[in-house]
Amino acid sequence: MNEERENKNVVHPKSLLKKDLKGINKFNNTLAVKVTKSVGTMWTGYIFALLSLMSLPAILHLVMPKLNIFPHWIISASLIALIAWISQNFLQLVLLPVIMVGQNVIQTQQDAKAESDHKTLTYLANLQEEQMIELKKHADTLELIRRELNK
Repeated sequence: MNEERENKNVVHPKSLLKKDLKGINKFNNTLAVKVTKSVGTMWTGYIFALLSLMSLPAILHLVMPKLNIFPHWIISASLIALIAWISQNFLQLVLLPVIMVGQNVIQTQQDAKAESDHKTLTYLANLQEEQMIELKKHADTLELIRRELNK
């Protein structure tokens, strides 16, 4: 009883996404969406916060050199250079374009859904208007019959 009926005026959003991607484009879009969704989590935020805090001891050591409470390996130049490379080069230069592609793919899907919803709602509004006109005709006919019967 719950089976869907086909209607030419109601379009599924997937059918509006006319591009049927294959090969490397399909891989790129799939990977970009997965990276975008995984980077856009609080866990990634926690990891990035920890990464940025790893360089804090070296900065504190530079500001207060007499405060020598950190182990040497955590304030070494090589560790600071590695953290700087990861955060400034890798994360910014690699993740930013990948996230932008992922956002574009997701936005295209949302646009298709909005287009589908708009077509469906327009169809339903037109159908309701036609029904109201038909009901008005029936009401007028019934009123005419009532008057004839009351004569």
